[in-house]
Amino acid sequence: MPQHQETRFLPYTPEQLFNLVYDVKSYPEFLPWCIGARIGKTGEDWQLADLIIGFKAIRQRFTSKVERNTKTLEIHARMIEGPFHHLTNYWHFQQEERDGKTVTLVSFEVDFAFNSRLLSKIIEPLFGEAQKKLVAAFEKRAGELYGTSSLDFRPS
Repeated sequence: MPQHQETRFLPYTPEQLFNLVYDVKSYPEFLPWCIGARIGKTGEDWQLADLIIGFKAIRQRFTSKVERNTKTLEIHARMIEGPFHHLTNYWHFQQEERDGKTVTLVSFEVDFAFNSRLLSKIIEPLFGEAQKKLVAAFEKRAGELYGTSSLDFRPS
């Protein structure tokens, strides 16, 4: 079962990054392999999101329940229907001081397993690199939406 954890320090507010990640309907505009998104039912702090992922000849749709906690700035997503045995991801955004500058520590975790051995054999070897590209796509999108920060801080 592939798992990936990543942290980054980014020069945007925790609220900006939190809102960016929770805006699932915009994912096809900037996430690699995401070719469609639709929000179904919603509640005050949750939404059901359908995503279509395409990679070469493979297209898969899955539905996740995406829950947010606006007080702790955490987002949890859990697949409820799709090609995975399980799929969960977690985001947390926390303001910190680093090298005398205010930045946001972004923590990201994902854990999944496919139902299909064929998909596992195709996707799992690419998993780590794919997750890094996804997190980098969120970082790039933040720059497009919020501009460059006066903090000029980049992770080392």
